[in-house]
Amino acid sequence: MIKTGLGYDIHRLIKGRRFLLGGVEIPFSKGEEGHSDGDALAHAVCDALLGAAALGDIGELFPPSDPAYKDADSMELLRNVFARVKKSGWKPVNLDCVIICEKPKVLPFRDVIRNSLAKTLEVPLDCVFVKGKTAEGLGHTGKGRAVEVLAQCLLEKI
Repeated sequence: MIKTGLGYDIHRLIKGRRFLLGGVEIPFSKGEEGHSDGDALAHAVCDALLGAAALGDIGELFPPSDPAYKDADSMELLRNVFARVKKSGWKPVNLDCVIICEKPKVLPFRDVIRNSLAKTLEVPLDCVFVKGKTAEGLGHTGKGRAVEVLAQCLLEKI
């Protein structure tokens, strides 16, 4: 049996925060605002995995109202989600992600981001892909005020 999951996240970009994607810090003048460390890619991947396994969503498991998750490491949250997915009898087969932001460019960091996600999800590198896109100047993302991420995963019953 196989199942697919779709995750989405958006974070405002502000000065004074780190810009993180999949646990990788990318040099930039702004970073993601959030209760946790704001890693929009890690959050979208969490929701994709949770949705496919029908185990809830990231806001339900790690609510922003809970002080325990203030400045939390989003990759730790992803490891927690992955453990839940495995415990429920599923394993990731494929992960495909789209990062939408005007700047910084994702391509120079793509391989290290892919490696970070593949290692965390215990899958071969060729099972994970990450693409950077722009919003062509449209909306908050296009004006450089936000980063958006879509993540789709395929899970297989163990």
